[in-house]
Amino acid sequence: MASQPYIGMIYSFGFNFAPRGWHLCDGSLLPISQYTALYAIIGTTYGGDGISTFGLPDLRGRTLVHQGQGPGLGIRVMGQMAGAETVTLASTEIPAHSHLIAASNAVGTTRAPSGAFPAATSRAEANDYAAANDGSALSAQSVGLTGGSQPHNNLPPYLVVNYCIALEGVFPARN
Repeated sequence: MASQPYIGMIYSFGFNFAPRGWHLCDGSLLPISQYTALYAIIGTTYGGDGISTFGLPDLRGRTLVHQGQGPGLGIRVMGQMAGAETVTLASTEIPAHSHLIAASNAVGTTRAPSGAFPAATSRAEANDYAAANDGSALSAQSVGLTGGSQPHNNLPPYLVVNYCIALEGVFPARN
């Protein structure tokens, strides 16, 4: 890092405090009157009312993503927050797969399929299959259950450090 950081520069630190002239990227609201140079650079991109306060980026529990649109990706704008720590998949998001259907080798005791399991028959002339679906539901226990509609962790492996933003330093020139 240069001897003087650019105002608004975000840097990671391996200790648990913000050095002098820096502030943790924790979403704090700062007074515009005290940090006019930083406000001139980031404005209300990260919050604040733009009259007396402006917000710092809140990187607690977040990863950084560059602005713009990469090949095959959506557009990302400065200050945009997205993503979820946990997700619950909808049935349309689950890959195609199969489940075991339970049946019984015991001789059947009923002709009604609703609430029962497919079973062996004791009569040679009995039909084991139908040509069309008649809408009868099998017992819920006849098909193995999978999942439980519980959210699952959506996080890649990570290492926690502190991100801080420079409050003082060199005002960056635009090209």
